[in-house]
Amino acid sequence: MQAKKRYFILLSAGSCLALLFYFGGLQFRASRSHSRREEHSGRNGLHHPSPDRFWPRFPDALRPFVPWDQLENEDSSVHISPRQKRDANSSIYKGKKCRMESCFDFALCKKNGFKVYVYPQQKGEKIAESYQNILAAIEGSRFYTSDPSQACLFVLSLDTLDRDQLSPQYVHNLRSKVQSLHLWNNGRNHLIFNLYSGTWPDYTEDVGFDIGQAMLAKASISTENFRPNFDVSIPLFSKDHPRTGGERGFLKFNTIPPLRKYMLVFKGKRYLTGIGSDTRNALYHVHNGEDVVLLTTCKHGKDWQKHKDSRCDRDNTEYEKYDYREMLHNATFCLVPRGRRLGSFRFLEALQAACVPVMLSNGWELPFSEVINWNQAAVIGDERLLLQIPSTIRSIHQDKILALRQQTQFLWEAYFSSVEKIVLTTLEIIQDRIFKHISRNSLIWNKHPGGLFVLPQYSSYLGDFPYYYANLGLKPPSKFTAVIHAVTPLVSQSQPVLKLLVAAAKSQYCAQIIVLWNCDKPLPAKHRWPATAVPVIVIEGESKVMSSRFLPYDNIITDAVLSLDEDTVLSTTEVDFAFTVWQSFPERIVGYPARSHFWDNSKERWGYTSKWTNDYSMVLTGAAIYHKYYHYLYSHYLPASLKNMVDQLANCEDILMNFLVSAVTKLPPIKVTQKKQYKETMMGQTSRASRWADPDHFAQRQSCMNTFASWFGYMPLIHSQMRLDPVLFKDQVSILRKKYRDIERL
Repeated sequence: MQAKKRYFILLSAGSCLALLFYFGGLQFRASRSHSRREEHSGRNGLHHPSPDRFWPRFPDALRPFVPWDQLENEDSSVHISPRQKRDANSSIYKGKKCRMESCFDFALCKKNGFKVYVYPQQKGEKIAESYQNILAAIEGSRFYTSDPSQACLFVLSLDTLDRDQLSPQYVHNLRSKVQSLHLWNNGRNHLIFNLYSGTWPDYTEDVGFDIGQAMLAKASISTENFRPNFDVSIPLFSKDHPRTGGERGFLKFNTIPPLRKYMLVFKGKRYLTGIGSDTRNALYHVHNGEDVVLLTTCKHGKDWQKHKDSRCDRDNTEYEKYDYREMLHNATFCLVPRGRRLGSFRFLEALQAACVPVMLSNGWELPFSEVINWNQAAVIGDERLLLQIPSTIRSIHQDKILALRQQTQFLWEAYFSSVEKIVLTTLEIIQDRIFKHISRNSLIWNKHPGGLFVLPQYSSYLGDFPYYYANLGLKPPSKFTAVIHAVTPLVSQSQPVLKLLVAAAKSQYCAQIIVLWNCDKPLPAKHRWPATAVPVIVIEGESKVMSSRFLPYDNIITDAVLSLDEDTVLSTTEVDFAFTVWQSFPERIVGYPARSHFWDNSKERWGYTSKWTNDYSMVLTGAAIYHKYYHYLYSHYLPASLKNMVDQLANCEDILMNFLVSAVTKLPPIKVTQKKQYKETMMGQTSRASRWADPDHFAQRQSCMNTFASWFGYMPLIHSQMRLDPVLFKDQVSILRKKYRDIERL
């Protein structure tokens, strides 16, 4: 018995060895045969063997890096699935490996900075109104150049917004039209805007032509297809979205507690089948008809009755009972479920209404996610956990709800209220990528006044801007620079400009005085200026134009600027008081001469008035204090067309500065004390006096108001009824107890 076992074991071992040698021999012969073929191919110049051919192949071996556009052509033995092959042939996947470092030419931006070129519109090409608004926003921006040799970024004039083949806005033969552009260069340094891609029934993200190495500014883009730090996710907006300006948010008062009639609302289409139908079909499970009102309707499309289900009639009846805008304005949270595509119009509607968006669109790369922290303004839900949404939002504390609502208003007004803001935000994000050393940080993008008004070219230090003193724990500046705008020759030592210079120099807060000489006569001799305890610098204005008073001169060493006209009459006490007020409001204009605007119904235009009324909306820069950053913003943010208008009229520069500061701060200026005798009675017999007495001068200011409002897209000026006086001002106490006692004696 033992012998039989031994024979059986020996026989089994022998069989195993035989099989091992047999299969090993086959593999060895195959390997030698493959080696001979490689050598033969090498001798014929067909193939060069890899130096690592003698190393074993592992299934997860790292492949050497090759450029993305060579992946399709390389002869790789790695297995490619049919889906991968299909994706590789789809235009949106061809540049999926693109990043700024591999598909963008930074050299084009080094010489002329960030300039954007828009291709000339071709005859016969139809362009939708929305795309026309996008192109107009670019052409009206400070980034635009009409010279392609100066451009850093290129934008097509061919309409790429709607790439749904069933849409009447669809542009045919776009592939060949794009390839024929002589500057296309496989899309390098190009930006393509797109709102709709794909079509029924799949609604893929393919835009229908090869985008090459171009960047996408795309709505409803998925995180799977989004190329981080290369593409830009933009919001889906309607054709009625305003080109400029836009309405302000609907949060007028910070109601405490911040709860409204409805806790959660939604009203929209329900898709019975196909992509995007699952989430909306399940909303009825959460709807309670009281504080959670989620309404859907099947009544859309031509054949809706053929496909309706048992719930359609009941849903349609319930749907008609509620007014959408009434729901929107009286809800704390607004559900934003995906539609056929990931994005939805409900997103922007909720933001504007101060209704906290509750996102139910798995895989959607939220708009401007590269710079916006959406956790501060929205609730990011999960489609798979729909039933948990009501309990989740009910658990959010009231303080958090108020903060979320306030942030929706800031984001709406800063980045989404107009097509222009959406476009400029897109361009600013790309500019930050190119010039990383001066790019904006998250605080700038997510805090008032936002990234569009904080230009990093001015400074990379937040303390140099007037908006972040509290965040940094800093006190506002303790000194100011007086800038006196002189336009008349110095002929007498009794002229108001010399008295004004002495009064400003005596202020305990004055660091220096700059006299901006915008007079046609030569500079006065140095001994003509009075001796003061602070330095007096006289510089000639650039081109002797009005806008030169707001240039960001390097001579201004303080953050605070006291702007003065040569004929202003101020005492040292008034200067001191105005500056102490400004230290509490460093982002605003603080000063004396106030003016107001109004809407003239008979003429259907804005009017300008200097009458004494119970409110004001402007403080003229003839006697005002503001932060010097506004000099930089005036010079670099505003378009040349407005500044040229000011220079040609030699008028309205003070109005334009008020428009700018109010647009940035969303706040009115601050008037201090009462200065009745400003321009009218303090003027000498000078050429400037005659200009103010000229009726055309007032008419010009009326015209300026409307031109400025047209460019901003809305009226940024805000009325105020507040005037700040010194404590104990005109109180019945001893004059010796008053700090600014001289103001009452004026």
